[in-house]
Amino acid sequence: MAVPQSASLVFTLAFALALVAGLLVKFWLATRQVRHVANHRGVVPQAFAGAISLSAHQKAADYTVAKTRFGLVEMVWGAMVLMGWTLLGGLDLLNKVLLDALGGGMWQQLALLGAFALIGGLLELPFTLWQTFRLEERFGFNKMTWRLWLADSVKALLLGGAIGLPIAALILWLMGAAGSLWWLWAWGAWVGFNLLLMLVYPTFIAPIFNKFKPLDDDTLKARVSALMQRCGFAAKGLFVMDGSTRSAHANAYFTGFGASKRVVFYDTLLRQLDAGEVEAVLAHELGHFKHRHVLKRMAAMFALSLAGFALLGWLSGDAWFYTGLGVQPSMSAPNDAVAILLFMLVVPVFSFFIAPLPVLVSRRHEFEADAYAIAQTSGADLSRALLKLYQDNASTLTPDPVFVKFYYSHPPASERLARMAAAA
Repeated sequence: MAVPQSASLVFTLAFALALVAGLLVKFWLATRQVRHVANHRGVVPQAFAGAISLSAHQKAADYTVAKTRFGLVEMVWGAMVLMGWTLLGGLDLLNKVLLDALGGGMWQQLALLGAFALIGGLLELPFTLWQTFRLEERFGFNKMTWRLWLADSVKALLLGGAIGLPIAALILWLMGAAGSLWWLWAWGAWVGFNLLLMLVYPTFIAPIFNKFKPLDDDTLKARVSALMQRCGFAAKGLFVMDGSTRSAHANAYFTGFGASKRVVFYDTLLRQLDAGEVEAVLAHELGHFKHRHVLKRMAAMFALSLAGFALLGWLSGDAWFYTGLGVQPSMSAPNDAVAILLFMLVVPVFSFFIAPLPVLVSRRHEFEADAYAIAQTSGADLSRALLKLYQDNASTLTPDPVFVKFYYSHPPASERLARMAAAA
């Protein structure tokens, strides 16, 4: 590969400027959030005065501030690691070491991907442990023991290798054997792989980490089944997951694809909500299916991934893409794994600036799902359920409006409840 020095330098500068600009924006947003939440800590908002205690409101404020400050430290560390991998030569060094040890070829490229993932996981490990065993523990949410955490980590590592290495090998093979349109074939393989995962996840993957048992509350089961029948939704089963073994946070979700779809309730959710409130939460989730939000998000994800593969197909053939990010491409061995890793590292830096767009769409979807739930069940039940979930999950009632527009995939409680009241 011939290396155009001017293009390489321009790309280096563009990457550095985008990284610095992103860090400044993130810092500005985080400080706004901390200041806004802290300034409203002392008084429960008027709209929630009769439902949320001052102590619960202050706990949510303190939890939000602690998470945001922790995120700032994590952000700085992540930027340092990113610079280490790219402009400071970390990925280039790792690639050369493996080339010397294994030579060029598929095994070397897979080893590079595996080593990168392993080193990256180790570099993130202190933050993962601190968040789980200090931050979440401090606010009473962590229920995970060290033994369970270690077991989950080993399972995730083995499962990641069993699932990730074959698809990585297939994409690397296509990059070398499928010609100039390899990216189109690789995209097709990636889409098929994701659809397969959605099909097998509920039955084969999720039970590796959690225990699932059929919903045994006959009254609730009858009520939920009637709701699903009214909404024209069919699922393979209703299940309860042992979420309480890991966290006090509550949730409910749909999982699976096609005939494998199932409804899953966290055991913590069933303990916190009554039957009407559970039905309302489920109706909200059904609203996402009724409005085809899941299909729309899948279509958007696959369309963006097609654009991403096409972009990678172009960048991987230009030397300035490698040298501009601190890597000297090999003249005698494939650089496909290096290209994939550099692409994964650099895309989030530039895509950060369009982050408000997908979360804006997501918030609109949540409003639509709320409206559907109100039409199918009791709006009062949904309002009470949301308030309980916000309180039990220590979600702040007073987030910074700008922070919300940039990061929140769900509308703040005040906006959701105001919409529900207006609809009622």
